Amino acid sequence: MSLDPDLFQVTITDLARHGERPAVLTAGGVLSYRELAERVDDVVRRLGPERRLVMLAARNDLESLVGYLAALTAGHPLLVTSADKPAAQESLAAAYDPDVVLRPSDGGLALEERRPGTRHDLHPELALLLSTSGSTGSPKLVRLSRSNLMENARAIAEYLGIGPDDRAATTLPFTYCYGLSVINSHLISGAGLVLTDLSVVDPCFWELFRDRGATSFAAVPYSFDLLDRVGFAEMDLPSLRYVTQAGGRLAPDKVRAWAETGQRRGWDLFVMYGATEATARMAYLPPDLAAGHPGTIGVPVPGGSFRIEPVEGLPDGELVYSGPNVMLGYAESPEDLALGRQVHELRTGDLARRHENGLYEVVGRRSRFVKIAGLRVDLGQVERILADLGATAAATGTDDGLIVAVEGEQDAGMLAKVLASDLGLPRAAVDLQVVERLPRLASGKIDYPAVRDLAAPEGTAPAVGPRREGPADVPSIFAECLDRPDVTPSDTFVSLDGDSLSYVALSVRLEAALGQLPSDWHLRTVGELSGRREPRGRRLVSFLEPSIVLRAVAIICIVAAHVELFTFHTAHLLFVVAGFNFARFQLSGERPARLRRQVRSLARVVVPSVAFIAVAYLLTDNYSIANIFLLNGMIGPQEVTSEWHFWFVEMLVYVLVAVTALLAVPWLDRLERRVPFAFALGLLAVTLLSRYDIVDPGLPKPMPVFWLFALGWAVARAGTTYQRWTVTAVAALTVPGFFDHPLREATIIVGLLLLTWVPALPVPSVLRRVTGWLAAASLFIYLAHWLVYPVLLPLGQVAAVIGCLPVGIGYWALCRWLPTAFTRWRRSRNAAPARESVSA
Repeated sequence: MSLDPDLFQVTITDLARHGERPAVLTAGGVLSYRELAERVDDVVRRLGPERRLVMLAARNDLESLVGYLAALTAGHPLLVTSADKPAAQESLAAAYDPDVVLRPSDGGLALEERRPGTRHDLHPELALLLSTSGSTGSPKLVRLSRSNLMENARAIAEYLGIGPDDRAATTLPFTYCYGLSVINSHLISGAGLVLTDLSVVDPCFWELFRDRGATSFAAVPYSFDLLDRVGFAEMDLPSLRYVTQAGGRLAPDKVRAWAETGQRRGWDLFVMYGATEATARMAYLPPDLAAGHPGTIGVPVPGGSFRIEPVEGLPDGELVYSGPNVMLGYAESPEDLALGRQVHELRTGDLARRHENGLYEVVGRRSRFVKIAGLRVDLGQVERILADLGATAAATGTDDGLIVAVEGEQDAGMLAKVLASDLGLPRAAVDLQVVERLPRLASGKIDYPAVRDLAAPEGTAPAVGPRREGPADVPSIFAECLDRPDVTPSDTFVSLDGDSLSYVALSVRLEAALGQLPSDWHLRTVGELSGRREPRGRRLVSFLEPSIVLRAVAIICIVAAHVELFTFHTAHLLFVVAGFNFARFQLSGERPARLRRQVRSLARVVVPSVAFIAVAYLLTDNYSIANIFLLNGMIGPQEVTSEWHFWFVEMLVYVLVAVTALLAVPWLDRLERRVPFAFALGLLAVTLLSRYDIVDPGLPKPMPVFWLFALGWAVARAGTTYQRWTVTAVAALTVPGFFDHPLREATIIVGLLLLTWVPALPVPSVLRRVTGWLAAASLFIYLAHWLVYPVLLPLGQVAAVIGCLPVGIGYWALCRWLPTAFTRWRRSRNAAPARESVSA
């Protein structure tokens, strides 16, 4: 490791001594330290020799980096603000009246000289001015010296082991002290910066990360939610050495989970603790201790130390930090820029304890207490109570009452009652607001002033009464149908792990709210769908996707055939629909996300099927143990008996297991993503071996159906007219002769043609919702009808068919309700210890 101990105190030639080593790597190219030094030197000359107050409106770009280094190198005190927040710029400029303003402009650095010299009295040690929040235009700034910057950068480089071969991706804003510390610690080490303003949810970010061989990136707690969404845990990132986390407390279970993920994938997780007032970092948790001590902040950074000062009336004391990175003090006006050191140790305001192993743990905030109705309320404890109930929340308030924001789809009334009861407060003292997303600063921290602004105006009350759903209700429709409280505008049906069972119920409700849906609605974001125009007037005819109509019609025909009302075979058509839906809903995103969706979808078929068949086994003599375990096709009798009633479910499960295992192979998964239609045709070609009995796959009889599933898969992957004609031709050539039953074969071909060529089918509006119910519950109707129709058959065949449908729909509704009910019960059980620990 090569550290430059005087980076911010020497001339630009010392920056250049790293020569041709890469300093800045972007999507557009690589800039060496020598080239960076030349650019910095040019701006130094433009700033002039007289020491002046410089304001930099910064972005995560090369021009901002050059301006930052130039001001510090030349000794000009630098006030950093965000180029993307004009209001903050104007506020700070009005408050401090900088002599020079730098801002990136058209690929260069614009320099606005507001006066030839300076009007300020600037202390010799003053080097940098940062907002305490990293986002607003508040006039209260942190005054940092060159020594603060150098010493903290050196300490960070030491405990992270940063060397010349390291390259950090800039995942945080330039104006945030955490993001700036990444830049400082790498430049002081002669390491490289992969400079970008792309988000971690953008695939281009990870392409850049791989292409430039980045070894690390910085994350705040909210970043890990985004990383989880993009499947980061399973990404192939061979150059990644470590991930750092700061900017707020990451829940211990998440620390443990991500630390274990890092151990498994070959990278380290550094949990860190800091503040702008300490130039960035005060403590870090060694990676080998993260999984075992996830609730701690670790040990002080090199050169720093902690002590715990007792606080009267509290069991834990205040954490106080000392070290060379402690700020000079605050500035609230231009006159404060002349002040020297006013602070020698930093009172963090955090309540902490020191463990016997030397690790420190923060247990709360000294200042995050309010006194309501004579009771002392810990706002951090409020957030923890709600977290135990499964709600992500931010709490603030005054002595008049609590103001709490809860994220996602939640029962505000229930949560408010629990809080009031647990805390011993009057219900009227708790103002709980449900929001789509908690307000956050650019740093990713909770914006508590914005939470306070959410307080309901006095005298207002929520609207009540039924109403027709419209575009504004799209997020809540997604949340309810998919049982996902974390729906965001950027989510899609696929990204939210939707499958064919939930697709129907969701599409029917969306169609009622939005009118006819586009054929690719499942790939469109919630935000896009919310922006669609609400339909006007009542419509006699609605339009539903062919897959929905086919499922509804097919299940009625199956039940009718079994009660011998009429015979119209449609079961094999459902395998085509199953393959079609599998390819649409289970084959998007990275491999971990795909695999997760496929396993969940399989479970949603297996669990209710096994449960129902087990009941049928107990109530009748028609079935065997092999039926319960879906193994009749493998080990049951070859002659057709009642034990073959559930052959459809067994075959569907076998096929889903097979394709899930197939796509769990990394190179096959990559091949499918690279050439989806060709892969589908290749799979179809292989499965046709069983269709023509060229190879006996050993699958149960009746006839093999894997090729029908693959045929539906190919339909879903046919994105051009040529590809659709290809699938049509394959169906026309392979389906005839399979059953030796022309009507049965024609049914499959017609159904496939509808899926391939027809975007929507007309359905009387009065039957729209019923059609949706039948389609969504088709599997459950299939299961239930074997027990129901023999009981109803004495009433007539029509009565038997009609009676089976609501029973199956009821079982479907029960299976949807039970997981949600169990989750709520578990949350209430987990909340009990938290309630007992709250004291007045």
